[in-house]
Amino acid sequence: MTTQEYIQLRAFARVDGTYVGILWIASFACYLGGLTSPMLGMIGGLLAIISPFYAAKRLMKFRDDIRNGEISGRRSMLYYLLMFFYASLLFALAQYIYFAFIDDGFLMRAYTSLLSSPEMKQAMQVYGMTSDQLTQGLKEFADASPIMTALNIMTMNITVGLILSLPVSLITRRANK
Repeated sequence: MTTQEYIQLRAFARVDGTYVGILWIASFACYLGGLTSPMLGMIGGLLAIISPFYAAKRLMKFRDDIRNGEISGRRSMLYYLLMFFYASLLFALAQYIYFAFIDDGFLMRAYTSLLSSPEMKQAMQVYGMTSDQLTQGLKEFADASPIMTALNIMTMNITVGLILSLPVSLITRRANK
């Protein structure tokens, strides 16, 4: 890969990563809304599930429109991984802004309310969990700074991108005709 091709790949991955990041932000917003409206929660879950497929579709568009229908497995893998990296950066920024300036304890109150419901107490008993274990987990989540929360989620998203990039690159690669 030449320097110019690498610059082109990064530029298109950055744009497509922005699209995936916006999809993740919409999913997160629907998730938050889903804490009070189950329909929004379902939409958020659906957006999260389709995002890797959307990223693969963007990769195929890059392959077909920019690379004239040809892309190696390594280049395909790099493109997909870079897309997830850029999407993760955008999503981490949005989450930091949310947790630092907007949340004001909403998520913790929603989780606490959910955990105190009779249905959740019954589910905890079925799985052999105590309320102290969940309370401790919530306390650790509440004690994390907004930047640490955003960075942890960013790391998980990049890891998912790394794992998914191999099978996606095997599916989307296409040799010279």
